[in-house]
Amino acid sequence: MASANQTYSAQEVSQLLTRAFVSLGVPDGDAKDVADLMVAADLLGYDTHGSFRLRQYVNRLRDGGTNAKASVSVAVDNPSTAIIDGDDGLGHLAMRAATRLAIDKAGEQGVGWVGVRKGNHAGPASLYVNMIVEQDMIGIVGAVGSANHVAPFGGMDLLLGTNPLAIGVPAGKSPPFVLDMATTNAAAGKIKVLAQRGEPMPEGWMVDREGKPLTDPNKQSEGLLLPIGGPKGYGLAMAIGLIAGTLNGAAFGEDVVNFTKNTTGATNTGQFVAAISVASFGDVDAFKATADAVFDTMRKSTPLPGHEPIRIPGQDRPAVLAERETAGIPLHPNLVKALNEIADELQIPGLGTG
Repeated sequence: MASANQTYSAQEVSQLLTRAFVSLGVPDGDAKDVADLMVAADLLGYDTHGSFRLRQYVNRLRDGGTNAKASVSVAVDNPSTAIIDGDDGLGHLAMRAATRLAIDKAGEQGVGWVGVRKGNHAGPASLYVNMIVEQDMIGIVGAVGSANHVAPFGGMDLLLGTNPLAIGVPAGKSPPFVLDMATTNAAAGKIKVLAQRGEPMPEGWMVDREGKPLTDPNKQSEGLLLPIGGPKGYGLAMAIGLIAGTLNGAAFGEDVVNFTKNTTGATNTGQFVAAISVASFGDVDAFKATADAVFDTMRKSTPLPGHEPIRIPGQDRPAVLAERETAGIPLHPNLVKALNEIADELQIPGLGTG
C-alpha cells in the first residue's frame, strides 16, 4: 500500500527552499523569489516542477554549474522584442524578468516577445503565462528542455528535449484557459516522480533502443521518450527549439547540456515569453465574455460513453490552489525524505524541524 502524503504549509516549504539557496550563496532576495515560484508550482498542483526539483538545483549550485550570484540583464532591447541574459543563474529569475518585460512591451506595443539565453530550468511554463493572463493578456511560453530525452522521429540519437509549450488566455467568470504541455507523451519530470515513489510508468511513454515499451522509470536513461502524435510532436519540438534556443543564441540539439548529469557546466538554456494585449484588438470585457461562452459550449458537449464530462485546460487549477493554500501542500514521504536529506547536507532545518 502506498504511503500517505504528508502536508506542509506553503510557508514551511518556502522557508526550507530559501534556506537551501542562501546556504549555497544565493542572495536572500533571489533565494526567496525562486523559492516562492517553486512553491507556487506546488500550490497549483505541478508536483513535478516545484520543490521536487530542489535536488537538481542544489547540485548545480554546489558544483558551480549554476551561478549563485547571477546578474540578470537585458542583452537586446527593441520596442516589442528583447533578449534576457540569465547569467547562468537560477532559471526562475531570468524567466520572471522576461515575463515582466514582455508584459511591459505588450502594454506599450500591443505585443511583447522576449527571449532568454544563459538561463536554466525554471519550473512549469504555466507560472509565467499565469502572470500574463492576470494582466488581461494572452501569454505564450516555450522552452528548450533541460536534457535531451527524445530522438528525431524514426531515429535513435537523443537530440531533442521535451520542449514544453504553455498558452494562457484570460476569461471572465470562468478560470482562464491554461494549456501547459510537453511535446512528449509524458514530461520527464513525471517519470522522475514515479522513480522516486517506486511506481511503474504506463506503456506508451517510453521505448527502449529496440523500440519495445519501457515501463521501469529507473531505466529512463536507457530509452527514448515518445513525441506526441509521432512526427507531429517531433516537428513541434523542433519548432520550439529553434525559436526558444537558436533564435536567442541559446543551446539546442546536440549543444543541450543535461542539467541533472552535468552539474558543473553552464546549460545556456533558452526560453521565450510572448504577451499579447487583448485591449490592442478590441474590448477586453467583450473578449472575456465570449471566451466564457466558448468554454460553456465546450463543457456542454456530450461526452463519449464511459468518458468524463468535457473539461477546459486549466479549469481545475484554482480549486487545487484554494485547497492547498488551506490544507497544505501534499508531499510524498519519499520526497519529504529527500528534502530533509538535502537539509542535513546543507546543515539547515528540514521540514517539520522548525
